[in-house]
Amino acid sequence: MFDGWPYWLTFAVFWAGAMVRGGATYWVGRGLRAGATRTRWASRLDGVAVQRAESVVSRYGAPVVAASLLTVGVQTAINAAAGAMRMPARRYVPGLLVGAVLWALRYTTAGAAVWEAVGGRLSWWWAVVAVAAPVAAAEAVQQELATQAAAREAAAQQQALQVAG
Repeated sequence: MFDGWPYWLTFAVFWAGAMVRGGATYWVGRGLRAGATRTRWASRLDGVAVQRAESVVSRYGAPVVAASLLTVGVQTAINAAAGAMRMPARRYVPGLLVGAVLWALRYTTAGAAVWEAVGGRLSWWWAVVAVAAPVAAAEAVQQELATQAAAREAAAQQQALQVAG
């Protein structure tokens, strides 16, 4: 489909597609929430639990939105939920920008390699490498983040013991 296109143009088309889809889904979620405030469920939307959830989504939602574009099957739900939970656009858009870049990179690199392998224009070996390398990198990042979190937890426990003792 994109044979002969410059890489930057293919990337730009994929990025724009992710931006439009994510933004539209977010605004549909906002619209559904606004409509729900005119129904019998309106009182439930003003409850303490919903307000707490909105606060969490507002504060931590941008990285979740960005990461959601690396998944298959939950992107729409997360973008719509961000809208329905009234995540401020000033926090949503940066997450969507980063996520759209990640999504476009995924499909213009690993996705393109798999497509070329299916078409017989690229060895399956390169398709496997194109898919496995980002997965391995993501696993390494996740392990490092887990190690850092464990170190912070241990330091906090040690500090609590010092304060208590």
